[in-house]
Amino acid sequence: MQGSKYPSILGNNGFLMIVIDLEMSGLDPVKNSILSIGAVEFSNPKNQFYMECRMRDGAEADPEALEVNGFTKKQITDKSKPSLEEVLKKFCAWMDEVDDRTIGGHNVQFDIRFLKHSFYIYEMDYKIGSRCIDTYALTYVSYLKRKVKPPMKDNRADITSNVVFKYCGLTHEPNPHNALTGAKMMAESMSRLLYGKNMLAEFRDMPIPRYLKISKRLP
Repeated sequence: MQGSKYPSILGNNGFLMIVIDLEMSGLDPVKNSILSIGAVEFSNPKNQFYMECRMRDGAEADPEALEVNGFTKKQITDKSKPSLEEVLKKFCAWMDEVDDRTIGGHNVQFDIRFLKHSFYIYEMDYKIGSRCIDTYALTYVSYLKRKVKPPMKDNRADITSNVVFKYCGLTHEPNPHNALTGAKMMAESMSRLLYGKNMLAEFRDMPIPRYLKISKRLP
C-alpha cells in the first residue's frame, strides 16, 4: 500500500485485501446485530482493527450465538460500550486508509450482508462491494489442484473455517470466538494458500503443510 506505515511482508506479490470477521447476536441481519468487528489488512498485517459494541436498539440475541462468541446479555446491553453506529464509522475510517478495499474471509458474504444492512439502518452511504475472496473457494481449488477430494456433506464440499485452518496447518479457532482472532487466522490461511508463506508471528510455530509450500518464486 502506497504510503503505508507498515512494510508489506509479502513484498511486491502482496495485494491489498481487507480480511474481516464479525461476531453477531444471531444469524439474521434484520433481527440480529453486529457485536464486534475484526479486520486485518492482508498485505500489511500489522494494520489491524478491532472494536466491540453494544447490541443495536431493537435487535434480538440468540443464546446459541452468544454461546459461540462468549458475550453475555449484560455485555451486549452495556451502555458504556460504543454504539454499533460509532463502531461502523470508525471501521469505515480505518478502511478508507486502505487503497483496495476488496473484502476477504470465510463465508464472508454473511459478514457483508450484516455490514450492508447496518449501513442501511444508519443511513451511511458507504460502498462495500459484494465481490469477495473466500477461503472456502481457495481451499476447494487447492484440493482440486492436488486431485484430492475435499470433505463432503449432503453431496457438497463441507469446508468449514476449522477445515480451512487444519488444511493450512493451524489449530481450530479458540472458543469463545473473537472477531480479531478469526480475521488473523483467515489472513494467515490465505497467505499459506496463496503463497505458501507464514504471515503473522503468532502462527510461526505452526508448520506449513508441505503441499502448500511453493517451490518456484512467483513472478
